[in-house]
Amino acid sequence: MLSASDNEMLTGVGKGTPMGALMRRYWLPVMPVEELGEPDSPPQRFRLLGEDLVLFRDSNGDVGVFAEACPHRGVSLFFGRNENAGLRCVYHGWKYDVSGQCVDMPNEPGESQFKHKMRAGAYRGAIHGGVVWAYLGEGDPPGLPEFEWALVPEDQRKFALAQRECNWMQGLEGDIDTSHLFFLHGRLNPDDPPSAGVWHDDKHPTLDVIPTKYGVVYGANREERHGLAYWRVTQFLFPVFTFFPANPDGTVPGHIWVPLDDGHTMVWTVAWHPAAPLSASTAMFGFGPGNHPAGELLPDAAGPLGRFRPRANRANDYLIDREMQREVNFTGIPSVFLQDQAVTESMGAVQNRASEHLGRSDAMIIQVRRRILDAARALLYDDVTPPCVENPEWYRVRSAIGTLPEGEPWHERMRDWLYAESDEKPPLDLAIVR
Repeated sequence: MLSASDNEMLTGVGKGTPMGALMRRYWLPVMPVEELGEPDSPPQRFRLLGEDLVLFRDSNGDVGVFAEACPHRGVSLFFGRNENAGLRCVYHGWKYDVSGQCVDMPNEPGESQFKHKMRAGAYRGAIHGGVVWAYLGEGDPPGLPEFEWALVPEDQRKFALAQRECNWMQGLEGDIDTSHLFFLHGRLNPDDPPSAGVWHDDKHPTLDVIPTKYGVVYGANREERHGLAYWRVTQFLFPVFTFFPANPDGTVPGHIWVPLDDGHTMVWTVAWHPAAPLSASTAMFGFGPGNHPAGELLPDAAGPLGRFRPRANRANDYLIDREMQREVNFTGIPSVFLQDQAVTESMGAVQNRASEHLGRSDAMIIQVRRRILDAARALLYDDVTPPCVENPEWYRVRSAIGTLPEGEPWHERMRDWLYAESDEKPPLDLAIVR
């Protein structure tokens, strides 16, 4: 259980908050590069850490990340003209390059030097691994994170985005909570096909939680059969990244929980294979042909929160089917992603963790909260650089799944795979996903 003050520190990401300061020390993903478009494409609105932004690619392909309001009269730069290596406000024609410097002020006298004194509110932007990134901190940004998925060829990775109407930490905690797996996502009949949900006889995992230099990793141990333990290994990496258990073919899935503001999150579903093009196995993460993990999305709407919104949402109870709940799966909600969406949004926009009662199966959640809060306090009070900021190579890790003889140390046996030292599948019996 967290105190009210710790819960506020953990969840608030606006400017001037401890967590907001922590987040602003990292590069955060904004959208796949194809969403932003080619150079000189129309600018895009986006909200990040409570700030309304406008993003664009200039004629050189460089990324501009601006506060939405023009510094002249406050007009939205979303309506701007992206032309000739800059974004031009449509109200009076003031033009800014990607650094925010005003380079043209056509409504002022020719001899005026005013443009040299004027800057748009600009942040750093970059393209890396097929993704547009933004750095909302001050000074020079750190190196871009060296995730394995950002370094492999395009046909070895896949992304999907969906907006969630709740705080970022609620979604992230769902990824590191293994004990819900065979309930929320479970099927009722073990003989039904996997499309009906997952199944395992052992519903109460034993967790082995290990703090790491980049975050926290844990192995969840369930009894598979006599003498064998079934392990599901999940990673948390600062500040918003999770990798949940891998697929038997070596595909690694994960999520990125990008805080748009305190009550809205952009969820990235990521899947990649270290050594081969992605196969049909990605369907298990919601990436079937033409599919999206969240199902159908609503049409784009105006405003910074108008994109990537699932059609199944709180207003229609996430398409719950009570007959399906009686006969097929535990929830009656049609997909893993929407099952997670329903429960995390049902907690409210910002969960009141002071009313929780946590058990032994919540050990990973407790440890991750502690690590994040400690990092935020260390930055606030002692100006300690948060984990990974100065070491972007620490992000080269994976998740895992498999069976081992009882008592054999999972972390040692899986080390080469977990820390991306090998492109081969982990040397385990992985024929257990069902």
